[in-house]
Order: sequence, then C-alpha cells, then structure tokens
Amino acid sequence: MMALWDFVVGPFAEFAFMRRALVATLALAVSAAPLGVFLTLRRMSLLGDAISHAVLPGVAIGFMFSGLSLTAMAAGGVISGMLAAGLAGFISRFTTLKEDASLAAIYLVALALGVTLLSRQGTQLDLLHILFGSALGVDGAGLLLVASVASVSVITLAALYRGLVLESFDPVFLAAAAGRGWGRRGWIWQQAFLMLVVVNLVAGFQTLGTLMAVGLMMLPAVSARLWHDSLSAQLVNASVQAALAGSVGLLLSYHLDTPSGPTIIGCAGVLYGLSLLVSPGGWLPQVLKRPHRVG
Repeated sequence: MMALWDFVVGPFAEFAFMRRALVATLALAVSAAPLGVFLTLRRMSLLGDAISHAVLPGVAIGFMFSGLSLTAMAAGGVISGMLAAGLAGFISRFTTLKEDASLAAIYLVALALGVTLLSRQGTQLDLLHILFGSALGVDGAGLLLVASVASVSVITLAALYRGLVLESFDPVFLAAAAGRGWGRRGWIWQQAFLMLVVVNLVAGFQTLGTLMAVGLMMLPAVSARLWHDSLSAQLVNASVQAALAGSVGLLLSYHLDTPSGPTIIGCAGVLYGLSLLVSPGGWLPQVLKRPHRVG
C-alpha cells in the first residue's frame, strides 16, 4: 500500500511543479472537453485541430518580440486563431469553397509559417516546447492563465448553453425564431463559441503544446458520445475522462521520464480505445446485441 501511495500521491505531495501541472491539467479538462462535445455535436470536430495549428504564427510572432513571454505568445495566439477562423468564414461566404476546405488550407499555411518563424528566431528546444508543451514546466503565470481561461470559459459556456443546444439540434427553428430575438443572436453564439475554442487552445499550448492541446479537447468528447445519448451526461463524461487522462498522464510522464503532453494525450487515446470496445456504443455490446441464428 505504501508503494502504491508513493507511486500515485508521492510526486504531487513532494513537488510543487507536479501540483501546478495537475491543477492546470484539471482546469483544462473542465473547460476544454465540454467544448469538444459541442464541436462533435455540430460536426465541427476538425475545427479544433485546424485552429490549434492556426494559432502557431501568432505564438511565434509573440515569441519573436518578447521571447518566452506567456502573455505575448497567448495574445498572439488568440489573434491568430480568430483571424484564421474569420478568414475561413469570409472565403466560404464569397467563394465556392466550403468552410472546412478553406480552414484546411489556412491551417496548413499557418503551421508552415509558424514553424518557419520559430525555427529562424529560436532554438530547437524553443520549437519543441511550443509545439509539444511541457505540463511539468507550468509556472505561476501559466497556472493563472489556465485557471482564468477555465473559469471564464465555464461561465460563458453556461450562459451560451441554451442557444448553442438549440442551434446545434435545430438551426432551422433558431432562424425561424428571429422575431423573438433568438435568430438575430445566432451569429453572436457562433462567434462566442469559436472564441472559447481559441482561448482554450491557447491556454493549453503551454502544458500540451499547440499540436497536442486539441487532443484533450476532442478525444474525451468523442469517447463520451459512445457512452451516453444525453448531452449533459456527455459533458460530464468528457470532463471526467480528460481529468483522468491528465492525472494518469502526468504520473506516467514523471515516472517514465516521457514528454508530458504526448503522454497525456496517449492516455486519452487509451480511454478512447476502451470506449470503442466496451461502451454501450462500442464494438462488444453491438456484437452481443446481434440475434443468434438457430439451426
């Protein structure tokens, strides 16, 4: 029992950097995973991945002007992500390209530009830190940023909840309800939701990196859909899975000396694999439900 205690609790009890990493990861789990549920519900699962790449040029420009200043890189990332989302919407509105196609083109260009800027201005270590993050290196300023974003995100999502649900399930009704003010506010919900996605991805880049932050948002959300039909249950399940993946990933990263961001996302991937096998919507229950032929 003592060995188990030392393995599970010891690192968090002994080291302050582990406690900061745990709090930051749990905060991201509470705020980012529910957004992933709404992205899957709205069939926008790849949007998070596109935006996570699109924030990189802004992070790189912030790094060029201020070094590893979290404030400058976060501000640049938010601006870059919102510009990419807005540009994709503009292209889809005034050309024949769909929004997903324009987003794919924009995020590939943004990723190439961001990596080029970081490679020219910083060291290989700086590039790896920004791309893949380091949860074990979260300092007080980083923890404050993640906690602030998580708090604002949860409160804002609660305020937008009714409109987002209505727009996701029945956008036709939302448009028809314009006379009562709902339809006219649809674009506000859309932009506010995208803003939440961007700031959560930016908040996650220090702990998980720009390439990995989307994993904690999407993998638990996709897994949660296999377990529940109810939206509220999916939101809770996604946050729990993200918190579990974050906690176990930090422990494994500490004991095995592996990169924290990829390890956390790897744990989320294991939970997703288990969900595919044993959840109510997974493979095994579907096989057991099949009628057996007699004779």
